[in-house]
Amino acid sequence: MHRSTRSTGSTRPAAPGGGRSAPPRRTDGVRPDGGRPGAGRPRPDAAARRRERERLPRYWFAERLLLTLSGQRPVHWMLGHTLGAAYDQLAALAPQAPLRPAPPARTPAVRRCDEFRPRPGVIEAFARISSGERLHALAFRLERGQDLRWRCSAVELAGARA
Repeated sequence: MHRSTRSTGSTRPAAPGGGRSAPPRRTDGVRPDGGRPGAGRPRPDAAARRRERERLPRYWFAERLLLTLSGQRPVHWMLGHTLGAAYDQLAALAPQAPLRPAPPARTPAVRRCDEFRPRPGVIEAFARISSGERLHALAFRLERGQDLRWRCSAVELAGARA
């Protein structure tokens, strides 16, 4: 196949038939978006970030544990997502609603959640929960079952007694 040797202002080979396949690249260093990295891209909104976080098992469980421990959802809501000992821990903690903020305060929220994987199929997660003016620490363990579903096997909330 014969390539055109005509100069197109580009270092790329010409398209078949002599026409250009794309505009030439800029080599002067000026960016059309004003030069700021990411300036031309839209920022993901809060809902998109929340959906992205919820794909991670640790955030999915942290949100559900928060709803249970703040009194927004009943304990039996977590029945299919917990193993025996963890469900007992939740049942003991939930009536106290330890993450419920004082009345004028905003709804509690998961600020950050990190994980440690001691072995395949096990996640030990720890979350920072803001509730009113306070910041709480929530730790929980997830185990992946034979059916490949994650289940909570232990829950601990700093300062709360079960």
